[in-house]
This record gives sequence, C-alpha cells and structure tokens, in this order.
Amino acid sequence: QVQLVESGGGEVQPGGSLRLSCAASRPTDTYTIGWFRQVSGKEPEAVACLDTENVITYYPESVKGRFTISVDSEKNTVHLQMNSLRPEDTANYYCVIRDLGAQALCVNWRGKFSSRGTQVTVSS
Repeated sequence: QVQLVESGGGEVQPGGSLRLSCAASRPTDTYTIGWFRQVSGKEPEAVACLDTENVITYYPESVKGRFTISVDSEKNTVHLQMNSLRPEDTANYYCVIRDLGAQALCVNWRGKFSSRGTQVTVSS
C-alpha cells in the first residue's frame, strides 16, 4: 500500500496562496492522485484530481481557475497550488491515490483517508 504524507498547509489571508505537497512512498506514474478536503462534521469534498498516466485533470467548479494540481515524478510528489484563497477553502486537505480516471476519483470516490492531511486556514 502506498503511504502518503501531506504538507504545506498553514494560515493565510483571503486572496493569498499556498502550495500543498503530497509525498508518496513509491512512484505514482500509473495512478490517479486526488486532493480532497474536509471540514469537521462535513462530508469530504474533492478539489483536484490528476490522472498521471494520461495527463488528465479534473477540478470541481468551486476551485476551477484557482487551484492547480501537478506532479513531480522524480520526487514521487504531487502538488496542489492554491491561489485566490477564500475563507470557505478552510479545511484539512488530504491526498488519495487510486487506479481510477481523474473524474471518476473526484466525483465518485467515497473512501476513508489513510493519511493525516494538512490544515489550511484562510482568515483575515
């Protein structure tokens, strides 16, 4: 099983930026990586998915144009660049790796997170 470790979270003001990283314990170049977020007491929400093999991305409307997912294959790391952050982006962010298409992972996945995530707080 691939181990995932998220990092890069923190507190920023509205309009600010953060870059999250998801380090995998082995190569991810045949899988799809997804970033999800969850606020305590609420259902998880997908924010970006990348099919690394076919280079296909999927973003929900809530983050489209603001968030960008990318992969550094040499470092087995997937990044999430988040710009124009809003207070409603506040959540714990997790990465997930599955053998699914990008849209399928983002839209249909309902599993449990196996990693600790990284907290993002957007506040003035």
